Amino acid sequence: MTRDYTESEGSCAWMHVLTEHERERVRGSLHRQNVDAGAMVCHRGDEARYWVGVLDGLVKISSVSVSGKSLTYTGVAPGGWFGEGTLLKGEHWRYDVIALRNSHIGLLPAECFFWLLDRSLEFNRVIVNQLNERLGQFIGQLQIDRLSGADERVARTVAAMFHPILYPGVDRWLRISQEELGYLCGLSRQRVNKALSHLCSLGLLQLRYGGIEVPDLNALRAYESDGAEGEASVLRGLG
Repeated sequence: MTRDYTESEGSCAWMHVLTEHERERVRGSLHRQNVDAGAMVCHRGDEARYWVGVLDGLVKISSVSVSGKSLTYTGVAPGGWFGEGTLLKGEHWRYDVIALRNSHIGLLPAECFFWLLDRSLEFNRVIVNQLNERLGQFIGQLQIDRLSGADERVARTVAAMFHPILYPGVDRWLRISQEELGYLCGLSRQRVNKALSHLCSLGLLQLRYGGIEVPDLNALRAYESDGAEGEASVLRGLG
């Protein structure tokens, strides 16, 4: 684990609301860790001692049920920070965080995190806004898991990764593979490929080498399938 004092604007956008004295405190406290693809960033049950950010790369937040079924809650794209709720409640991690590719992770110690909360009104606003946006994201994810067909699931998952508040490091282009997207959606790579092709045919996104570009984020968020596939999924679940 190393310290790094050259954080980019995209990976630590929240630093711009701080005073110079506060930024210096963060620079002196922030650690940077390189995590290989497939390795753990956070282990479920471990003590939460850091506010965690994805400086570069991609991670997924997930857990494994008693029956052994893996459930992915969300992905975290570059610029995204998470774990503030766990720190505020003084809890241990309730989920695993796994790197989907080689990633650079930022670790802000809890001591510095709470120091900022105690002295910076602007930082408090950042955290409250993030908690609110994260809640909306999880409510939307619950709806997708219960009602959406595969095409809509892929569309909403991609749109979620372009969230300007939660993932300020992502602009109009997201570096992600179909396999990584499949891990986040809970779908096979082949099914993701089919859904992406359909969404491309509608002009909702464009596939670039190594990633996805979204010309109109609002249109992608508003996409709904014809209902046949989603209804079939529900009926299979009832059968």
